[in-house]
Amino acid sequence: MQPKNQPPSRMLIGVISDTHGLLRPEALEALDSVDRILHAGDIGNPAHLEALARIAPVTAIRGNIDHGPSAEALPETVSLKVGSLRIHMIHDRNALQADPDAEGWDVVISGHSHKPCIEESGCTLWLNPGAAGPRRFRLPITLAFLWEEAGQPHAKIQTLAV
Repeated sequence: MQPKNQPPSRMLIGVISDTHGLLRPEALEALDSVDRILHAGDIGNPAHLEALARIAPVTAIRGNIDHGPSAEALPETVSLKVGSLRIHMIHDRNALQADPDAEGWDVVISGHSHKPCIEESGCTLWLNPGAAGPRRFRLPITLAFLWEEAGQPHAKIQTLAV
């Protein structure tokens, strides 16, 4: 499913977080047309990364509930380039100690709070896709889409009908 303002010719990145062991069919359906998936931690079940990888290549980080050998294999943070976008992922935004502008990151992706959010600060787009797992705190069940257009990052939060 293409988000409304995203041109179909652009690389589409699906961003998901805080699944907490529940990979909803609605999330899989929403991510079905993405070119890449980024999971911002609190996965809860390593088999879910394999399920996501059947859709598109996955980059995932460890969240605070991720424990055990499979979780320890995941980094706590990762910086990567997807297309022309320089992306940094960290589960808890409050733990970030670097200056995104100084680091040259176009996008910082976090999870942890379960609150979906898109903000711009300086040259950085801050994206929290919210939580796609069990409902908590009366917050919506969401994930996000990210893409580049005219050299700039763009994102959209999508609420899942559950």
